[in-house]
Amino acid sequence: MLIALISDIHSNLEALKAVWREVKSADAVLCMGDLVGYGASPNEVVDFVRKQMEKRTFLCVRGNHDNAIAFGAEWGFNPYARQAVRWHQRVMTSENLEFLRRLPVRQLFTDDAGRSYLLIHGSPRAPIDEYLFPWFSDEEFRAVLSYVRQDDLLVGHTHVPMLRVIDGRRIINPGGVGQPRDGDWRAAYALIDTEKEPPDNVEFYRVEYDVDSAAEKIIEAGLPRFLAMRLYEGY
Repeated sequence: MLIALISDIHSNLEALKAVWREVKSADAVLCMGDLVGYGASPNEVVDFVRKQMEKRTFLCVRGNHDNAIAFGAEWGFNPYARQAVRWHQRVMTSENLEFLRRLPVRQLFTDDAGRSYLLIHGSPRAPIDEYLFPWFSDEEFRAVLSYVRQDDLLVGHTHVPMLRVIDGRRIINPGGVGQPRDGDWRAAYALIDTEKEPPDNVEFYRVEYDVDSAAEKIIEAGLPRFLAMRLYEGY
């Protein structure tokens, strides 16, 4: 079984399509949230995801930007993010906003080898908002995993790829599809191959996409220019 892990698409249709060309043959797609926010193609991204959910095993949880746009919960956002939230609320269809509202904050998945996964955007202690960074200590990750019964924890939110193995259990972040923040502008994703033995059956990948088009759309929409320029920097 091949499992694709994606997260933090952030209304970047160009990045999503580039990643999709690489993962469309996967048996399951697991998305750790933030379909929208920052970018200029929110309806197109949500429409794409909704169609895929009708065709295949595609699980998705609600991220903090999904939540802010769906419910107006934008406290703590920086001015650039807040401006993008309000723009999204104006341009998104009522059907797509309702879709975001109905996304769960947690999802469970079990692969064909019997290994279980908890999907969450932030952390089990604060599903939407807490960041789990790669540089956290083993003890901090043990504390996080004490809230989790499943074998592995799948997260997003930081936009930084991560694999941490703690006492045989894994915390995996595939990185950001639509707005990477690890200094590499290319769209990020990961694949788990259940025919191989964990913890070494997860691989991280990057793929180039039409960043010029994604950036131009942001500028043409009247969103902050910073949100376009950061796509070139991977930050």
